Amino acid sequence: MKILFIGGTGVISSASSELAVERGDELYLLNRGESKRAMPQSAHILKADIRDKDAVQKALGAMTFDAVVDWIAFAPEHIETDIELFRDRTDQFVFISSASAYQTPPVNLPVTESTPLSNPFWQYSRDKIACETRLVRAYREEQFPMTIVRPSHTYDQTMLPLKGRYTAIDRMRKGKKVIVHGDGSSLWTLTHTRDFAKGFIGLLGNSRAIGEAFQITSDEFLTWNQIYELAARAAGTTAQIVHIPSDIIAGYDADWGAELFGDKAHSMIFDNTKIKRIVPDFAPKIPFSRGIKEIINWFDAEPSRQIVDERLNRLMDKIIADWESAF
Repeated sequence: MKILFIGGTGVISSASSELAVERGDELYLLNRGESKRAMPQSAHILKADIRDKDAVQKALGAMTFDAVVDWIAFAPEHIETDIELFRDRTDQFVFISSASAYQTPPVNLPVTESTPLSNPFWQYSRDKIACETRLVRAYREEQFPMTIVRPSHTYDQTMLPLKGRYTAIDRMRKGKKVIVHGDGSSLWTLTHTRDFAKGFIGLLGNSRAIGEAFQITSDEFLTWNQIYELAARAAGTTAQIVHIPSDIIAGYDADWGAELFGDKAHSMIFDNTKIKRIVPDFAPKIPFSRGIKEIINWFDAEPSRQIVDERLNRLMDKIIADWESAF
């Protein structure tokens, strides 16, 4: 297959780029060429900014593709540009949406592709919903060959799925307390990017995927307490957890609050029946207990990666001190 990835070097997309090349696909990556991640050696690089439509048209020339994937579309105007650029260039257009677009908080679990899309708490999610709405209209009105993919919390070895990323590990290693929202018992799904890639690549060029939406996640779900405890264990320490209600956290930091109420404060587990039916060899195999060891090893291998957010550190100290003095 001849495939174009817009982006293709991020946390979610890099493993899919590698797998596409391993599968023997002819892969083109359209991006600004500024990624710190290595690109597959056999991939063709088209250097252009997707936000500059004229530059993209020049880079593409007369090329057509079996599949085009936009990994970095976040707003309806981005989708509008995609439709204009690729209406006559591809047999399949794939939009990377987000599982945070689902009804929040969810009324029913597990979440399926038929779960309503509604997130009044997080603008990021509402923008993703608006992108999906535009694509569905394009499919219905002009048979634009779209496929929608909704990843949940996907990580690779560079991405610590904790608030503040390495900041949380640094606190735990120094014996400082860490904040977990609520009572830490809400359930969360973490998906390794290599597991995601197996399901995703199977959708490309698959006629049964046209006009459809798919979620691709791990089958494992953990409490937030377990997530922090596994991270601490991998880092050779223990987690001194302080449980603080999400609304209290939001009072200190509105963006943190939006992230919690719009996503992480609610239990989210997923039914992957649909993707497994279309891509039968999709079978997530990397538990977080293994994935977190990859992450810690990556950070420990190079001290310059161990970035601590001092503003967040001070904020966490204040929140914890205020909470403990009050109760």
